[in-house]
Amino acid sequence: MSAPGKRLLPGGSYWIWYILPAFLVYFFFMAYPLLDSMRLSLYTGSTVLLTSPRMRGRRIYQALIFLPTTFAVLVTGYLWRLLFNPVWSRGMLSDLGLAALARPWLGDESTALTVVSLVSCWQWVGIPTMMFAAALLGISDDLYEAAEIEGASKWQVFWKIKLPLIKPVVGIIAILTFVSNFNAFDVVFAMANVNGQPGYSTDLMGTLFYRVGIAGQHPIGIPDPGMGATIATITFLILIVGSLFVLNATRTKG
Repeated sequence: MSAPGKRLLPGGSYWIWYILPAFLVYFFFMAYPLLDSMRLSLYTGSTVLLTSPRMRGRRIYQALIFLPTTFAVLVTGYLWRLLFNPVWSRGMLSDLGLAALARPWLGDESTALTVVSLVSCWQWVGIPTMMFAAALLGISDDLYEAAEIEGASKWQVFWKIKLPLIKPVVGIIAILTFVSNFNAFDVVFAMANVNGQPGYSTDLMGTLFYRVGIAGQHPIGIPDPGMGATIATITFLILIVGSLFVLNATRTKG
């Protein structure tokens, strides 16, 4: 911690502690659920149910999963902000017997970023789900029948057939998820404002860039183009490195 009125010097390790909370939240609420849902869907076949002609209401389930994606982010964030406000939601939650959940989720520094992340997951989970479903539909049934004749287990079918054939789709989804969540701005703006309230607990690189380089840091309100360009450059480099790593890891041979 620096003394009051003293600027932090470049080269310190304090930036790690600034990024670490956001990275942990991203991993546990974005990356891990994405990978785990892919494992469950591809190994147990739950995503295949959405593409099976024998499943009743298949198109309804597909529409319900994809529907939040069509909503405007600002409108969605504002509506969820009202739902997480105990002044608005206490009556409804009390009627449902969930009065204990009527608390200021967005006003608590320990839960604000988690809530924003979950709302973002709810809105955008439809795109990866539909892409995985489409990729699985593209796999020929002959491969599954051949694997069944050979006595392959579900785990072997996953590793030897499903995963190699949909690896390019996995790479595309991973890059889209990484880029969109790393640069998230609109959902934070709608639910917690660009100042990262409360106490900068919802502050991301996108909101930091806007606040410093465009709008100006509160309370001075004078933009710092140099610092804004620095933040944008660092963000660009991180995205390039991350995207190249994912592309190389999911590249198919031949």
